[in-house]
Amino acid sequence: MAFTLQPGDQAPDFSLPATDGHTYSLHDFDDAPVLVVFFTCNHCPYVIGSDEVTRRTAEQFIPQGVTFVGINSNSVNTKPGDSFDKMVERMHTQQFPWLYLHDEAQEIALAYGALRTPHFYVFDRDRKLVYTGRGVDSPRDTSLMTVNDLERALREHLAGDPVTIPMINPIGCNVKWAGQAEHWMPAEACDLV
Repeated sequence: MAFTLQPGDQAPDFSLPATDGHTYSLHDFDDAPVLVVFFTCNHCPYVIGSDEVTRRTAEQFIPQGVTFVGINSNSVNTKPGDSFDKMVERMHTQQFPWLYLHDEAQEIALAYGALRTPHFYVFDRDRKLVYTGRGVDSPRDTSLMTVNDLERALREHLAGDPVTIPMINPIGCNVKWAGQAEHWMPAEACDLV
């Protein structure tokens, strides 16, 4: 079985605290025709480098009913800057147009098969996966990017077309797994394609 969710797979449920003081489950987003779940964090240069592109993508598609949910699963033992308090500070400062959830136990990262930060998952109305992978092809320095894969996937799906590239490798820092070296990844967490 693949480590990461495959196109057509059902979105795993979750119940996670968010920086806004509420706890959210998958069913809290039942009204959204499209749900983007992405694994992100506070410190990663690939996240920080592409945050504003992700913001613009979210702002473009939120009016079309797309909901964006960021999840931080990094171990604070590995990266203290990824603590929940720092998440709250980051959202207060940056005012991103998405919810920011904390997966302290890393169970949701495992359920989704999150490989890197950022790693995006796009689900249809039935919460079947239609796209997973990178947001853009140069997240650390978006001045060099040539394609926004997340935007393309959303545009194609919302137009009722099949997503032309439903799976592509994410680009970023690996998820920081508890009790492991900083750059460790599960053996089965190989590239997507």
